[in-house]
Amino acid sequence: MPELPDVEGFRKVLESCAKGRVIRRVDVRDTGVLHGVTTRRLRDALEGRRFTRPERHGKWLLARTGGPTLLLHFGMTGRLVCGRPDDPVEAHDRVLFTVARDRQLRYRDQRKLQGLWLADDESEVARLLGRQGPDALAVNREEFEAALSARRGSVKTALIDQSVLAGLGNLLADEILWRAGVRPTNRASDLTEADRRRLYTHMRRTLRSAVTAGCVPPRDSWLTGHRDDPAPVCPRCGDPLRRSRTAGRATVWCPRCQ
Repeated sequence: MPELPDVEGFRKVLESCAKGRVIRRVDVRDTGVLHGVTTRRLRDALEGRRFTRPERHGKWLLARTGGPTLLLHFGMTGRLVCGRPDDPVEAHDRVLFTVARDRQLRYRDQRKLQGLWLADDESEVARLLGRQGPDALAVNREEFEAALSARRGSVKTALIDQSVLAGLGNLLADEILWRAGVRPTNRASDLTEADRRRLYTHMRRTLRSAVTAGCVPPRDSWLTGHRDDPAPVCPRCGDPLRRSRTAGRATVWCPRCQ
């Protein structure tokens, strides 16, 4: 599932492929990814406008045009790719934005769990993002600690709740908790100040590395690099990792280190 680092990568794709370019044509090949907007309205609103600098909030990508804003969410299998208008159209290419004779931006998504929204103005952008918490890469330590302290459930549940903190998913949450030495089932409200500070520090470090990689990298020194092994062991202490479920999500952790 795309998490904050992946979406930041998609932001860079949009910026390098389309920033400053006029949207010459919008082709909707599957209306199932459109939310609250028709094909005709999408084309009328965007064709002839110019993509400006894109923004990201959590797992949402905001494609600005100086007028309406296109909001993209990638669900579990979505991605944004840059190609050419004459490239073969793939089965999961849902919406195509032609921005030059040799440039085309494609929203590609196999499962179509999320998709595209159109906001006419900033009040509509705010409404669509209204349930999102602060961005995990931009939140300051005081906001982070206050958000966790107010939660009654487990700390992992809090970390992956987009209304608490926007951008973290399953892989990042497990990685951050492992690095910070915090068990995922611990109650968020029971964490000590030292726990919260350690979590914040490791969240920042993990996000910076993952954003550079463009994903949550499955490195040998990371928990992520071992979570799918048949018999996973902790890359820190060598003990067997444990698999469980937290808030319905597969969770991997080390009973010794956490």
